[in-house]
Amino acid sequence: MRILISLFLVIGLISCKESVPQNKMDLLKYGLPISVNAPEGSVVVADDLVVMQDVTVKHGEDYFIQIFGSDAITLDANKIFQQKKAEVTAGSSFSEIIQEDETGMIYKKQIDEKTIDYDFVYVKVQGDKEYIFSTGLMGIFDEEQVRTMYNSVK
Repeated sequence: MRILISLFLVIGLISCKESVPQNKMDLLKYGLPISVNAPEGSVVVADDLVVMQDVTVKHGEDYFIQIFGSDAITLDANKIFQQKKAEVTAGSSFSEIIQEDETGMIYKKQIDEKTIDYDFVYVKVQGDKEYIFSTGLMGIFDEEQVRTMYNSVK
């Protein structure tokens, strides 16, 4: 009986990941009048690229989102998303769509024979501005990490 209990305890400890509480983070002071649910202690870096704002929110190796904000080319978020989807699916490393919503998706990329990466794109239109969310440019993410990031921006 003790062996069985010990086994369940070990399995439970191995399968548990440290959960980092998420807080609503207002990005207005970084040039974007939007909020995301980011882990406590996230680091925000903002760049004004004249025609658009580039804001990244990073926490450790598991959470890294990038947001581009600019004047909207259309007020139809789905239309912008369809354009982004076409760009993504035309990429050489694109493998498959894991989840698709009206203005966003999670997808899988096959970087090389051994490396699988997951990414997302999510589009939001607010007023006359469009915001494109995705994983940060640096890093390889698993599906669970990307789902957390994707849900934090929706």
